Amino acid sequence: MPKVPITMPQLGESMAEATIVAIKVQPGDKVAADQEIIEVETDKAVMGVTTPCPGEIAKIDAEVKGVYAVGAILGYIEASEADAARFTKNAPEPPKGEVAKEVPGREEETAKAGNGSGSHFQVDETSLPQVDTYSQADKAGGLPVPAGAKGAGYLSPRVKARMAELKLTQADLAAVQGSGNAGRVTIKDLETFLGSLEKQTAEDASAIRTGVADAMRRSWTRPLATVGVSVCLDPVLEDRKKRDPKPGPALYVLRALALALAETPAAAARLIGNRALRSESIDIGVAVEAQDGIMVPVIRNADKTSLGDLTSKYTELVDLARRRRVTAEMTAGGIASVSNFGTFGLDWGTPIPLPDQTLLLGLGAGKKAPTWSEEKKQFLPTTQAELTLSFDHRSLDGGGAGRLLQKIVELLGTPAKL
Repeated sequence: MPKVPITMPQLGESMAEATIVAIKVQPGDKVAADQEIIEVETDKAVMGVTTPCPGEIAKIDAEVKGVYAVGAILGYIEASEADAARFTKNAPEPPKGEVAKEVPGREEETAKAGNGSGSHFQVDETSLPQVDTYSQADKAGGLPVPAGAKGAGYLSPRVKARMAELKLTQADLAAVQGSGNAGRVTIKDLETFLGSLEKQTAEDASAIRTGVADAMRRSWTRPLATVGVSVCLDPVLEDRKKRDPKPGPALYVLRALALALAETPAAAARLIGNRALRSESIDIGVAVEAQDGIMVPVIRNADKTSLGDLTSKYTELVDLARRRRVTAEMTAGGIASVSNFGTFGLDWGTPIPLPDQTLLLGLGAGKKAPTWSEEKKQFLPTTQAELTLSFDHRSLDGGGAGRLLQKIVELLGTPAKL
């Protein structure tokens, strides 16, 4: 009977090899298609190599603890004529020439070794992993042998086309248990999932809800991090009593953030490619809960606007946002935003910055807490709140984020200067 090779699968875009940790079959064993027969380990996870087709194990060349390159032949399956033809009809011609000619610099290294100069190590080419020429063949023919990793991210063109037709994203399929190779979602899985949705009560999501969902999905493609610190709000609350109109604590925080960024504008720079882009003005957004979503109108030049004027602008923008009358121009161009999640009684949170912003400063609920006074040598009741700063870690590191937060705390300690 003809033989079909079992090859080391491509385990990820950056993976070049894997280590065998277990072999679950022996020569002579009958196997089904997509049956897991070998466990391999990468620096990410333990995965399974599955059979390309049904048949009988003819030979296993791999050894436990052996390291094999992607495409290396791990063994062979005796298969039917039809399956064997399916795996060979699109196979490319094997590479011609010596290995030394395929690897840049190998000829020079060999020459140096031969004349006594350079390295004294000879390359034993018989010990190199066998690279299977089938590994780059047309995947429509069933190649290469996939890794048995549940929830694999690969989607076939047919599934992608169907998703595009229905305006679905990959996140929409997170709950789908794939039945294909390596847990991949097949077109049948997708249609079954869609059919199950028809049996559930559903309604069209609002435009603002879908807009928020899309923005958060795009934001989450970045490496985000959050740091936090406690702040005493007593100075702010005392200063607020003296002002008319009376700004809320979130506006004090917004003003402090604007002044801190005016001193260190690089903290809010956006990284595009290998360029860090800085804004010409300190424009800060304010997260406002609107009907079925969040709107973030922007206060322009917040570092150059007094706290009294900020209060008037804030009141106007919040009213427009809650009536969903904020225009696209009112929400564009901010470099950072402030979210007062303390109004919901929350102490701490990790809000996500908008896709076009680097920073989001969150304010938790103010609560009475005992604080040690060095001056009076006793605990005193103070109003404490948590400040959290979520940021794009590509543009800002923990040290820079921490210093920015400490500057904001310092400014909140002298609110008369805001």
